[in-house]
Amino acid sequence: MRCGRIMPKMPKKSDLPQKICATCGRPFLWRRKWASVWAEVRFCSKRCKSQR
Repeated sequence: MRCGRIMPKMPKKSDLPQKICATCGRPFLWRRKWASVWAEVRFCSKRCKSQR
């Protein structure tokens, strides 16, 4: 028997917010771990942050 719970639909990658990295200029997508600080995120990776 199947459980009666319904899984919420996850958004498509194309529907996620996107920003441009301040160092390398490449676009990067929103990540769940950045949900609470998305307004302050400027770099796509730790490497770009250290090379600024």
